[in-house]
Amino acid sequence: MIDILIAILIGIILGTITGLIPGIHTNLVAVTMLTLSAFLLNFISPLLIAIIIISMAITNTFLDVIPTIFLGAPDSSTALAVLPGHRYLLDGKGYEAVILTIIGSLGSLILTIILIPLITPLIGKIYPLLEDYIPYILILVSVSLILREKISKSFAFIIFLLAGILGIITLTMPNLEEPLFPLLSGLFGTSTLLISLNSQTILPQQKTTYPKLNKKTTIKSLSTSVLVGSVASFLPGLGPSQAAIIGTQVYRKINLSGFLILIGGLNTVNMVISFATLYIISRARNGAVVTVSKILTEFQIQHLILFLAISLIAGGIATFLAINLAKTFSNTITKVNYQTLVLIIIALIMLLVLLISGFIGFLVLLTGTFIGILPSVKNIGKNHLMGCLLLPIILFFLI
Repeated sequence: MIDILIAILIGIILGTITGLIPGIHTNLVAVTMLTLSAFLLNFISPLLIAIIIISMAITNTFLDVIPTIFLGAPDSSTALAVLPGHRYLLDGKGYEAVILTIIGSLGSLILTIILIPLITPLIGKIYPLLEDYIPYILILVSVSLILREKISKSFAFIIFLLAGILGIITLTMPNLEEPLFPLLSGLFGTSTLLISLNSQTILPQQKTTYPKLNKKTTIKSLSTSVLVGSVASFLPGLGPSQAAIIGTQVYRKINLSGFLILIGGLNTVNMVISFATLYIISRARNGAVVTVSKILTEFQIQHLILFLAISLIAGGIATFLAINLAKTFSNTITKVNYQTLVLIIIALIMLLVLLISGFIGFLVLLTGTFIGILPSVKNIGKNHLMGCLLLPIILFFLI
């Protein structure tokens, strides 16, 4: 029992690091641990390695939104949180934005675990029915997204296409490390920061008050995150970002606070349901869970139950950490001139991209930044930029 608790704490520490440092993804750490597994197995069991990875992955889903909201540096699961998070930050409510995502993460975690006896048998039945229709589902979602644009549907399509082409080029580029980091940082991160820099934004004093929750909105957002996240987690090619777009189609009248709850919930649901997916259909749709499947030769019901319990423990501790770290960020960020801070953040993202993805990744970042600015210029939704992930997946399944 003590060994398990120590493994959970190590995982939480690693999850905090991956959550707060842009570009250091849980998959990267998990793969590194898999590579070193022959050495690590001399000291700890395969189960303890798996526990470390699971604790890290769950903790990461609670903390990775902090750099997204305060620094504008998203990953594949938080990209769509940049714009509403940035709005909250500019209103002095960056802390509230983080709290909303934490509510989504913790609420969906508890709800998913409660419903897991119902969800688990459905996975085996639904999976064969939907697997062949993934590209058509994504086409329908993409078309619906464009048709809902009120300002200019044609320009929305152009933005979707440009982002999609950049996504195809980036994701098929050989020897490009962590391609999603420069791609999403450019489209959603640096582009948003440059717009706010150009408008001479002054960052107001950040409040550390809790958001006022609408019970109906919260319940709908959590329910949507569990429903859509459960389906997306066992279908190939669908991650939290794609699930978020589908979620907005399911819950059409969602507001900013509800959307942040949804984003927080989807990331966590995706991780938890991946355990059940591995148990029911022997397929892992998440990088961390794929690594766990390779470390554990057999994944049995007792492993599933143990990992769900560990998720609750890690999620509870991660909630405490996220609340306090968000408060620290809120109290610190206004002590620096906002324009100076934005320039430092942009420089930091550029440096990390160069270090992690090299010069080619840097070119992807610059191109993504240019494309990411266009929606703001034309006053249309930046959600069309998710074509960077949707179009490559659609073509992957159709071609």
